[in-house]
Amino acid sequence: MILSPSAKNICNTCGVRYGTSIVPAVCDICADDRQYLGFTGQVWTSYNELAAKSSIRFSRLLSTLYDLRITPAFAIGQKAHLVLSSAGNVLWDCLPFIDDQTIAFIRALGGISAIAISHPHYYSLMQDWATAFDCPIYLHASDKEWIKDPGGYIELWSGSVKTLWDNISIVHVGGHFAGSTILHLPDHGRSGCLLTGDSIYIAPSRRHLAFMYSYPNHIPLPKKDIEFIYERVHPLSFDAMYGAFEWMNITEGARAIFERSVSRYLSIY
Repeated sequence: MILSPSAKNICNTCGVRYGTSIVPAVCDICADDRQYLGFTGQVWTSYNELAAKSSIRFSRLLSTLYDLRITPAFAIGQKAHLVLSSAGNVLWDCLPFIDDQTIAFIRALGGISAIAISHPHYYSLMQDWATAFDCPIYLHASDKEWIKDPGGYIELWSGSVKTLWDNISIVHVGGHFAGSTILHLPDHGRSGCLLTGDSIYIAPSRRHLAFMYSYPNHIPLPKKDIEFIYERVHPLSFDAMYGAFEWMNITEGARAIFERSVSRYLSIY
């Protein structure tokens, strides 16, 4: 459902758009323990208000991988990734803004054949992006309750892996959210890479990884969830890792960092 661009239905703190004519007094996603309300309380904004000050910047990470982010930063400030592939491009995670210039640039690269989103904090304007490129949105069924903008483009999946094409797959890891996922690109980069959102959080030093129930509120995961993440990720082929924020690029040695980080977490339980 696409509402008026002047409707105040985008949460200023998390950037998720509500596809309803009446928004709640408090954003359900921000009221959850994993997120938080802004220090000034709940604020709603509109697409038009964002459009008056926003644009999307692209950065090329690999020959087949771009990141894109809103500038100036808005809400959580995450980046999304555009994966180029001969059988169809994939948008990994999503942004709470889209404009004609962005649509034209992506179409020049071959468009988008699918959107896959790691977890509900990044659902943002997923319906607007899917409408622009007429493509499915793949969300893990375990996070169905957090969908605030339902529509025909959403395709829920369950289980451990959803295989797309060209060896690209969405891998369920859980932890941060019950349905948290990562994107596995075994044929991209020198030895494969993972796009992790913050299902796996890359520390600013890029020498350590974190696995948390809530990152802003510093709530750790139980041991069993970290072991589950390890079981899902350990068999994958990768040496690079790209996360949700600007500094989160590990171009080599990511597997060793993952193994050390998991070992360090498990040693304290």
